[in-house]
Order: sequence, then structure tokens, then C-alpha cells
Amino acid sequence: MHDFWHEGGTKCARAWEGDLGEAHSSAMVRRLASQRGAGRSTHRALGSAEQVYFSLKSRILSIELAPGASLSETDLAQQYQVSRTPVREALIRLADEGLVDVHPKSGTNVSRIPIAQLPEALVVRKALEGVTASKAAQNATASTILTLQARLMRQQEIAETGDRDAFFQADEAFHAAIAEAAGYPGIWTLVERAKMQVDRFRLLTLPQYGRMQMVIAEHSAVLDAIIQRSPEGAAAAMGRHIESLEISLADTRSLNHDYFEGDFERESTAA
Repeated sequence: MHDFWHEGGTKCARAWEGDLGEAHSSAMVRRLASQRGAGRSTHRALGSAEQVYFSLKSRILSIELAPGASLSETDLAQQYQVSRTPVREALIRLADEGLVDVHPKSGTNVSRIPIAQLPEALVVRKALEGVTASKAAQNATASTILTLQARLMRQQEIAETGDRDAFFQADEAFHAAIAEAAGYPGIWTLVERAKMQVDRFRLLTLPQYGRMQMVIAEHSAVLDAIIQRSPEGAAAAMGRHIESLEISLADTRSLNHDYFEGDFERESTAA
């Protein structure tokens, strides 16, 4: 995503919306499918493996490829119009990240969401984003506050349409903008690495009644504290926002039982 954080108001929101449209996973797949002869050389094959990796990762994290879904090297190679080698390389990388399970005898599938990992990932995210919210309250400029307001307004517009995927991307943009306003954009990179499994869970919470409006209200509380130049208030509001995800764990799992692995009650008690 391009760096729009220092642009304000409507111009910023329009540019960001266009960038999201370009980045949509289905469009990415169409572009990949149009590329012919991807396996004709070593250089091309390596490039294809990178593209297949990022496309599959996007589709897994967006639950377009649902947890537990079967993945066929042959079918994916045909879909992306590449040889099986770059597909295999992409699947190995995704397996290393815990997003794909490879079973030599039974095949490859999208990994289910590991309940045991979610509380720890949320603790990491709360700690890191508490820092960015606090620093944003100290360092945010008038233009970065305008950007945050535009992000929040965009979330409200999307919530009225009920578009889960677009709302999720707007949510991401709001949090990234806070890190930028704080002067610590690298912290958001760390958060992204820590929250991959959480992201799939977050997407499953959004269709729940009132969830999008709850997120907007929590974001508004964070933004209000930033505008008021209250580092403690901003960090506390961010903490409550992240904690609300943990509260939703049991209900979300019960509604999407096949998407999760592990015994929630035992593992949450152990935590």
C-alpha cells in the first residue's frame, strides 16, 4: 500500500480507497492468471513463486480460502498458469508461517485457526499498539489527525454497506495510520507479523450483529484521546479495543467450529 498518511481529508480517503481496490485479492488472481509461460526460466519461476505466495496468503488471511480447505498443487498451478514448482515453493513458505498444513499421505490444506495461539498474539498486539496510540497522542500533527478522521469516516460508510472485507481493510488502515502518526511505522510491521492468525479470527467476528459499530466506537475512543493529547487515555482505549477481541473468542468459535483447532475451554483456562 502506498504512503498516504501525510495527505489529509477527502483526497487521502479517495487515494486510499483506490489503492484498496487495486489490491483486492480477486483482481490479483486475475492478473496472475494472465501471465503466460511463468515456468520458462529459473528467474521467471522464482518470480512466479513470489506472486503465488502473496496471492495465496491474501486469500487465506481473507478466508476466501477457508480454514481446512484442501489445496491441490495441480489445481493451483492451472489456476495461476504456472508449473507446480512455484506453487510447491509458495506452499512450503505458507506452511512455515503456520497458514498451511502439509500431510504427505493425506494432502495439503489451509490450516485451521489455532485457539491456543490467539491470546498470546493479542497480548503482543495490545503491548505494541498501546505504544503507538500513546505516542500518536504526543506526536500527531493536524494533517495526520485529519487522516485518522478520514479513515474512521470511511469505516462508518463501509459499515453501512455490511461489506466485511472492505471494513477489515479500513480497520487495518486506521491502525497503520496511528503507527504513522506516532512516528513508529515499523511497529505496525511487527504487529502484522504477530497477528496473522488473529486476522482470520477478526474477519469471522465482523458479521456478528453490532460488531462493526462496536469497532467504530472503540476506534472513536482512541482517536478522541489522541486529539485530546492524552497518551494514557489513548493507550487505555487501545487496550480496551484489543481486549474486546479476546472476549469474542468463545462465541466466534462456537459459530465457526470447523474453522478452529484445539479445545478453547482447556487452553483459555491454561492461559
